[in-house]
Amino acid sequence: MTTFSVPTLAQMNAAGQAPEVLFWVGCAGSFDDRAKKITKAMAKILHHCGVSFAVLGTEEGCTGDPAKRAGNEFLFQMQAMMNIEVLNGYGVKHIVTTCPHCFNTLKNEYPELGGEYKVEHHSQFLNGLLKEGRLKVEGGQFRGKKITFHDPCYLGRANDEYEAPRALLEKLDVELKEMRRCKQNGLCCGAGGAQMFKEAEKGDAEINHVRADEALETKAEIVVAGCPFCNTMLTDGVKNREKEEEVQVLDLAEMIALAEDL
Repeated sequence: MTTFSVPTLAQMNAAGQAPEVLFWVGCAGSFDDRAKKITKAMAKILHHCGVSFAVLGTEEGCTGDPAKRAGNEFLFQMQAMMNIEVLNGYGVKHIVTTCPHCFNTLKNEYPELGGEYKVEHHSQFLNGLLKEGRLKVEGGQFRGKKITFHDPCYLGRANDEYEAPRALLEKLDVELKEMRRCKQNGLCCGAGGAQMFKEAEKGDAEINHVRADEALETKAEIVVAGCPFCNTMLTDGVKNREKEEEVQVLDLAEMIALAEDL
């Protein structure tokens, strides 16, 4: 296994260097033990492809997405302005993130506050590397496996990106079985809009259990997500149905890193 260190933007800046992209890790990718595996997988792929990248490290703050969705616009703008000051200070031009929430906020809501950047979800950036020939993907251990893909709300409906993740999965030689509610009609995992951080309201069913049922209906061996929050909710849903021994929940980056044995 290749070992390498990921530089911070401050370190690269001090050495008079500028990375090709800034890898925005996000709160989940930084602090959640499960999501850290997605972060590591993405870092391995970038390193493997020869992409010059850096992270902000302790200078990265929450984008403000949960605060904004929960209705606290003041807190959102405070968090956003602090990040924009740091990003603009380093002259950042291109950002890649594994979190659709960070992607949506940085791409669509930072410009009006003075933060203008090219922002890509990791499925888009990796698909770009694929087209350039910098990333070569083969099925490996996933060849012929039956999988289903869950469209994250902030990648799909909010930003109309459905093809990039599927283009990557196609290269893995898997059998993609779409859920009955997918793409524009996809069902939310239940974590968006800051719902991840509050107790469920009264109702007949937990939304992530309903979504997990739809994934299990496909008879897929692997449920693929493109969002750390979706990953958590679907994993919990699969466990609730006591199917965790039969069905894996993985991120796109993990699929590629495992297929390429990185």
